[in-house]
Amino acid sequence: QVELVESGGGLVQAGGSLRLSCAASGRTLSTYAMGWFRQAPGKEREFISAISWSGGRTYYVDSVKGRFTISRDNAKNTVTLQMNSLKPEDTAVYYCAASTVYLRVSAASYDYWGQGTQVTVSS
Repeated sequence: QVELVESGGGLVQAGGSLRLSCAASGRTLSTYAMGWFRQAPGKEREFISAISWSGGRTYYVDSVKGRFTISRDNAKNTVTLQMNSLKPEDTAVYYCAASTVYLRVSAASYDYWGQGTQVTVSS
């Protein structure tokens, strides 16, 4: 069992930055590939980024590529999403999730989820 807790969300102006953290308890996070998803009001949950078990491989969807950076610190059992050059369309609840398989874009492929953290980008 893994418990995930996101933090770091908030209100920021367009062009600003936020750093989201996902802290894990229970089993060590190093046995899981991790993903970040987001869900805007009235929309489906959207996959945006993934990182492999060691952190050696990362993936971003086009809409965040070049602006967001995913990283992990297995010693601290944390995963981070650095978000720069934020846009109003980035407004959503952001979730981290753990999977035994790397680079799964379907939410159904993830075994554990955090509760989400709200990110609001004003124009």
